[in-house]
Amino acid sequence: MRRALFLLVLLPGCEAIDPYTRDGAWRPLGANQANLRTHVANPAHLDRGSSDGGSDGQAAADAVRRYRTDRVRPLPASGVAEVQATGVGGATTGGVGAGGGGANGGR
Repeated sequence: MRRALFLLVLLPGCEAIDPYTRDGAWRPLGANQANLRTHVANPAHLDRGSSDGGSDGQAAADAVRRYRTDRVRPLPASGVAEVQATGVGGATTGGVGAGGGGANGGR
């Protein structure tokens, strides 16, 4: 109890050495907000967002519904790269799978 009281008495002295409140320290005074408003094309969008004319909200909502019900559709073949599983559920048996060994070297 004495120690807590002692620390409580000393606490106001910390303000003199606090780098954010001591005299001579720079205080931004809204500098971040002013900088953001300077770089935004339309400052009204900071208060109220705008819709994207090219987006389809229903398609996004359907994708979220499929994700939540565990009915995610497979990605279409892009022709860029083919992804193949190299392990079963993260478990490996006999050093084969999860990128190691196997007839095709884990590829």
